[in-house]
Amino acid sequence: MSLDEFRTEARAWLETNATPFAEAGGDLPASIEECKRFQNALWQAGFAGITWPEKYGGQGLGAAELLAFTQEAADFSLPTQPFIIGLGMPGPTILELGTEEQKLRYLPSLLRGEEIWCQLFSEPGTGSDVASLRTTATRTEDGWVINGQKIWTSGAQWSDFGAIIARTDPTVPKHQGITMFIVDMHSPGVTVRPLVVATGDAAFNEVFFDDVRVPADAVIGEVNQGWAAAVVMLRNERVAIGAGGRRRADPLGFDALLEVARSRGRTGDPAVRRRLAELYARESSVTAFGRLLHEETIAGQAIGARGSAAKLAGAELSLWAAEFAGDLLGAELALGYPEVRAVAGAVIAAPGYAIAGGTNEIQRNIIGERILGLPKDPGIQRDVPFNQLRLSR
Repeated sequence: MSLDEFRTEARAWLETNATPFAEAGGDLPASIEECKRFQNALWQAGFAGITWPEKYGGQGLGAAELLAFTQEAADFSLPTQPFIIGLGMPGPTILELGTEEQKLRYLPSLLRGEEIWCQLFSEPGTGSDVASLRTTATRTEDGWVINGQKIWTSGAQWSDFGAIIARTDPTVPKHQGITMFIVDMHSPGVTVRPLVVATGDAAFNEVFFDDVRVPADAVIGEVNQGWAAAVVMLRNERVAIGAGGRRRADPLGFDALLEVARSRGRTGDPAVRRRLAELYARESSVTAFGRLLHEETIAGQAIGARGSAAKLAGAELSLWAAEFAGDLLGAELALGYPEVRAVAGAVIAAPGYAIAGGTNEIQRNIIGERILGLPKDPGIQRDVPFNQLRLSR
């Protein structure tokens, strides 16, 4: 099938099975069962796991087909939100580091919409220093027992499995002695509690692990090499966040804010026109850079710290667009008018993009050290065993 034929087939399928944003007025709410049915239909049609190997349920196609489908899907409301974490982070990490048994067991069911995944990294008190985690995994005769707490876990409330990092050897420095595991989120001892944020949504959760047992074959990568596995997953996360592009219906996207300016008679204002042009340029550059990294990743090329550059650029774009939207709408944002409700919610949510997946400050440090070759920040106790560190409680 040629690329043009693939694109035409994708467009025809979307027009039959999905609702255009123009008609939906944005993303339509959907139940978990509806999302699972849609993901399964997407897979059966050949549009899920486009670049993943056929052996693991994918389509075995290239970056060009993925880009074509992404471009066509940008016009539609797709109820795939619960699968974004799994397909963008744990899935690619298992594809890279998992055992053959893990790949065959978990990847096809993820693509078919049968199981949902989350990522369990952040903890209370550790902030952006992920390696300071205190959740522990203790070895037993037949596996491991996990105890601890994670926070800001997206989608934990509906997840079947999670990729969790835990400390397995406290006698070595903090970046060592960490292991990544697959944990069944329905296991006894797993407690999920929602966290309500400023938008009123509860997409994040805190998750407690009390003597949660995982089998010996649940390790992703190698025992005590979990930081290397975490780096792989964080790279995938930053590519997913930074390289995802901005949908045409994004309330803070160029198309949406152009319509806001037009509806209020502001497009003749030179200052507004200049900022619209800048938004278009910023948005286009972020999208183009993200596509480049995505294509390189699919081709097996290491993108390294450039994933942090993409993530930072995307977060800065959201903040810039939110400020522009505030200037366009002024007090209207706070008055709750239905026609600006989506924009208001996006403005409130925008600062979160500068935190999720690693703060902007962390991304700048990574870019400075690993791309620009600047000296590292002064570090202390890098070689001190974790159980001898003095950590805040």
